Amino acid sequence: MADMVQFRRENGKLIAQVQGKIDSSNAPVVEQAIQAKLREMLCDALEIDCDTLEYSSSAGLRVILRLKQELDNTVLTNVHPDLYNILDMTGFVDMMEVHRAYRVVNVDNCEVIGQGANGRVYRIDPDTIVKVYLNPDALPEIHRERELARLAFVAGVPTAIPYDVVRIEGGGYGSVFELLNATSFAKLLIRGEKSLEEVAKMSVDLLKLIHSKQIRSEILPDMKEVALKWADFLKDYLPAENYEKLHALIQAVPEDNHLMHGDYHIKNIMLQNGETLLIDMDTLCHGNPVFEMASIYNAYVGYGITDPETIETFMGISVEDCARMWRRTLELYLGTEDEKKVKETEEKAMIVGLTRVMRREIRRGGLERENGRQLIEMCRTRLGELLPRVETLVF
Repeated sequence: MADMVQFRRENGKLIAQVQGKIDSSNAPVVEQAIQAKLREMLCDALEIDCDTLEYSSSAGLRVILRLKQELDNTVLTNVHPDLYNILDMTGFVDMMEVHRAYRVVNVDNCEVIGQGANGRVYRIDPDTIVKVYLNPDALPEIHRERELARLAFVAGVPTAIPYDVVRIEGGGYGSVFELLNATSFAKLLIRGEKSLEEVAKMSVDLLKLIHSKQIRSEILPDMKEVALKWADFLKDYLPAENYEKLHALIQAVPEDNHLMHGDYHIKNIMLQNGETLLIDMDTLCHGNPVFEMASIYNAYVGYGITDPETIETFMGISVEDCARMWRRTLELYLGTEDEKKVKETEEKAMIVGLTRVMRREIRRGGLERENGRQLIEMCRTRLGELLPRVETLVF
């Protein structure tokens, strides 16, 4: 019985690693051992490490509850799925910190099949992909993206739903999806399996489906509010008349609950058995289509306005093909090749897109780098050319 709990002290916290099984026959002994060690070591926080805990009956759960009531700063770590499900059903995850144990996955030498603003997607076996988040402490992001993916799926948008969360060997976390025979639109172009025209058509068909959905949800960002913050950030970096015009244009965009992806491009769209699927759902938002078009413009053109090779490296297709994808996306979305209409819409998207690029570069320390200053100045110049002749961002 005494060997059931191993103790160590770290930074004033008692870590109790429980082993084997806890049931009515041994639960009182486990509880007494932990309470005695807390008194002995004068600890004001308790971590119960469940990594080697095979099973806990209701008697074990009552022990955890009493320890939590006596010492509020009590957490459970390395909780395996079966026990986590019990804790979830009984409400423990709502009353205390409970950290799951996660399967460890190695993505070294795995094929990269997609990439977005916040993560990279790898194929880890023929049936399975994992999205690895750039933020090493991404568990809150992962849980939020799972909710967003469910929201889109229920609304009728074809998207992959993550079924597991894993730890990545070397650090960080990932979401696991089952995507049998799925290939990104970027790979279809690179391999020559689809023409640019075919990819553009499928891409815009899916985009229109997304934009046809109206959703009210507290977890969906309003892109008008986000874009206003971008503009306000640039107040001290733009001539006063340009800042005022920019802010007024964004402010005048009507409120809109239509769904948008927020990072829509050929590396975030998959083809699986003839069906298009969205991935990288953490950027899901709502608003007027001009904000989506601004994001698409940046993905294919805007982020490379001073160094086009960055776009080519990211997308894996030529700068010329990126520009063609952007142009055909506009034409197919608008349902016209009329040069005047397409150009007017492009300029509206560019205003929002360049606002975002300029803000991002300043926040990343661009003013301290020569290439950063060039990019910031290019954005400022183009905004200065566009703003006087655009009277609305709505198209």
